[in-house]
Amino acid sequence: MSRIGKKPVSTAGATLNLAGQTLTVKGPKGELKFEVNEGVELKIEGAEVTVSPRDENNRFHRSLWGMTRSMIANMVEGVTKGFERDLEMVGVGYRAALKGRDLELSLGYSHPIVYVAPEGVTFSSTKPTEIKIAGIDKQQLGQIAAEIRAFRPPEPYKGKGVRYAGETVRRKEGKKK
Repeated sequence: MSRIGKKPVSTAGATLNLAGQTLTVKGPKGELKFEVNEGVELKIEGAEVTVSPRDENNRFHRSLWGMTRSMIANMVEGVTKGFERDLEMVGVGYRAALKGRDLELSLGYSHPIVYVAPEGVTFSSTKPTEIKIAGIDKQQLGQIAAEIRAFRPPEPYKGKGVRYAGETVRRKEGKKK
């Protein structure tokens, strides 16, 4: 039994519509769609959605149960509140600047890196060494943050690089004489 899957999802502030196997969630910040697998059954009752597997004895159906509930909860939270992801840059000369909607990164290479903002995602920067990524799709924000971090991941000797806000980098001792 999935402990996460058993919990109902509160849809306060969002409108859900199930057409076939496509779930559409609309809210004040936008609209998201999700293809629900055949092995999972959704029941929309008032302001709550319950998820259950079609066959309790089928291992594959049970494995989709909690994931489907989490996806729906993240979609509802995204269209009502939105999500944010923070990155920070540590290193001499490492900085970020906004060029229109796009992000221009100076990370110690011979050229600046321009990251084009996808649809529905906004970048902001209060300091030159901090980046805030905001949007309604949690998975997309995580992917974008990981791609930006991959341009210059934090290295263990000096701690330089792009890291998530609050991330601790395990430092190594340098070589000794």
